[in-house]
Amino acid sequence: MVGTVYAQPGSGARFDWGLGGAAELGRVCAALVVVDVLSFTTAVEVAVSRGIRVHPFPWGAQAAEYARRVGAVAAVGRGAVTPEQPWSLSPAALRTAPVVPDLVLPSPNGSAICAAASATGVPVVAACLRNAPAVARWLVNQGYGTAQAPVGVVAAGERWPDGTVRPGVEDHLGASLVLDGLATVPGGLSVEAAVALAALSGVPDLPAAIRGCVSGRELIYRGFESDVEIAVQIGVSNVVPLLRDGVFAAAA
Repeated sequence: MVGTVYAQPGSGARFDWGLGGAAELGRVCAALVVVDVLSFTTAVEVAVSRGIRVHPFPWGAQAAEYARRVGAVAAVGRGAVTPEQPWSLSPAALRTAPVVPDLVLPSPNGSAICAAASATGVPVVAACLRNAPAVARWLVNQGYGTAQAPVGVVAAGERWPDGTVRPGVEDHLGASLVLDGLATVPGGLSVEAAVALAALSGVPDLPAAIRGCVSGRELIYRGFESDVEIAVQIGVSNVVPLLRDGVFAAAA
């Protein structure tokens, strides 16, 4: 009985963090939304909006081998971009890189969560600030958000050096934007989702908050301010990247 409470039963929209939270909500929810604003899900939105199919993959050297197996191009780390290999986790790089049919996009957080969630067979949607309103509308239109077909919204977070989840302001706020669009679903919000949503009322300037948070500052200090600027654009995209058979493509 105690274990069931972690799934936030009885609510139409639920919220949790990281790989563990996704695994728990994936057991009981009819759909999952993964939010990794800096930068996996933002990169997915940018790529899918250009017609690129994105294969999520855990961070590691095996991504290139996997890409060869599936006939895709493998993205590299931000600092490893070259004219010959312009595809990376950087949304700015993906905006200008040549369009390819399939891209393997590894990351240590959002991509790893999506790859694991794909194995459950539950529909997985990639959300960021750019498409959060569109994602929420799509979920409602598909009939998700009841107690019988709940939505699980998962903030990816970052990682501390010991591998544990470091909650990130940017993912909390991205998840809150999705939950804002789900606030009136028939099943209502779980306590966790309601508390996550409440963050919006305390942050009058979301772009400024994300630029100033730890993850935003880290990217800016590393010279990737353009990635942050793309990520803080709110509601500019109607693209809903949906994970089917291990690949993200635009939902109908």
